[in-house]
Amino acid sequence: MVQGIAHRKKQYVEVTALHDEEGLVAPLAIKWEDGRRFEIDEVLDRRRAAALKVGGTGTRYLVRIGGRETFLYYEDPRWFVEAIVPDGAA
Repeated sequence: MVQGIAHRKKQYVEVTALHDEEGLVAPLAIKWEDGRRFEIDEVLDRRRAAALKVGGTGTRYLVRIGGRETFLYYEDPRWFVEAIVPDGAA
């Protein structure tokens, strides 16, 4: 376990996405529950996969936000991330 990280939780988020005529979905930005908005710099990968740390399955996007890579999941019709729960948090 990484120091400072107790575990992860499934955190549903609001996502701005582009849906093209072929049915492909491209996430553009994530809005966190506290209102902060993070623009997605680049989608690096897209595939059907399970979220092993928090459960669930769907389309997993590997995205770059502010120079850091993270996974974003589309579990139709909702989006979620594997949010870090710090040590000592409920």
